[in-house]
Amino acid sequence: MKIGITYNLRHEISADKGPTDLYEEFDCEETIQAIAKELGEMGHEVIKLGWGKEFLQGILSEKCDLVFNIAEGMGGRSREAQVPAVLEMLGIPYTFSDAQTLSICMDKGLTKRMVSTIGVKTPKFFVATTVSDVRRHRLGFPLFVKPALEGSSKGIRLHSKVNNRTELERQVAWLLKEYGPQPVLVEEFIRGREVTVGVLGNEKPFVLGIMEIKGKSQGDEFVYSLEMKRNWMEEVEYVCPAGLDDFTSERVARDALKVFKLLGCRDAARFDFRIDSMGQPHFLEVNPLAGLSPVYSDLTIMAIKSGYDYPWLIRTIVDLAVERNGIKTGSVNFASA
Repeated sequence: MKIGITYNLRHEISADKGPTDLYEEFDCEETIQAIAKELGEMGHEVIKLGWGKEFLQGILSEKCDLVFNIAEGMGGRSREAQVPAVLEMLGIPYTFSDAQTLSICMDKGLTKRMVSTIGVKTPKFFVATTVSDVRRHRLGFPLFVKPALEGSSKGIRLHSKVNNRTELERQVAWLLKEYGPQPVLVEEFIRGREVTVGVLGNEKPFVLGIMEIKGKSQGDEFVYSLEMKRNWMEEVEYVCPAGLDDFTSERVARDALKVFKLLGCRDAARFDFRIDSMGQPHFLEVNPLAGLSPVYSDLTIMAIKSGYDYPWLIRTIVDLAVERNGIKTGSVNFASA
């Protein structure tokens, strides 16, 4: 097959203004090279399409059988849907979720409202568009404050957990200034363990693994912040399997699969939860376009700690997309857990 790769590179844009993590969601060249290498070793012809005008010109000139899409896009809450929408218009199949799912999942408040309708517990929350909005809330401290329309821990710092109204107003004001005009999500902070769940598949999705993300010095107050992610080798321990008891593991896996199906996720996605002292999972957010760095992305680490490797992960994502789209390439041989 001829497979195109769509992506945004971090070094393509200079962050002359704005927060230091303005382009945190974008991929590094090493990730694109790693994906291209695995696709090439699978016997496919690989075309690097990029994003924006480069992508538009390339997709019109190249006859791609499939697009391996990891483009984050730029703009508002529908930015991750930009490339999929074009591909759908042209009738070109691609990996991962469709434009609608990607748009919904980027909006954390909307996603939480939808998830709560199917019996999956999520921390109580509200969405603020001004600092004055926080003065009317009825949630109990501590609270957690983050941008409502971001991913990759953008806008999440060690001071995102607030313990009183003064800290809350200060954090909301900072986020509105740095990341506005997008709203701010304020939710109850769940003391306990932080886990992430990888799900692969389509009609019959399965849990790849449940991984606990532990701060080496923070205990149940751990915040998986930008500072922690950028210094993950020193600050973070990844434990997979997570070491939960069987009952709690089953509850987390069940909730992740329910949300995967509700939101219409495809091929692969990752779900973040906090587990409270009673073993109750609390859904935080979903990443339907999870990072695929061969070194530091959570889904990759989870796959490796679950007994697989990076080539298996890339091959499985492609095989799932091929099967889902009915592409005729010979036998499809994806592995299930």
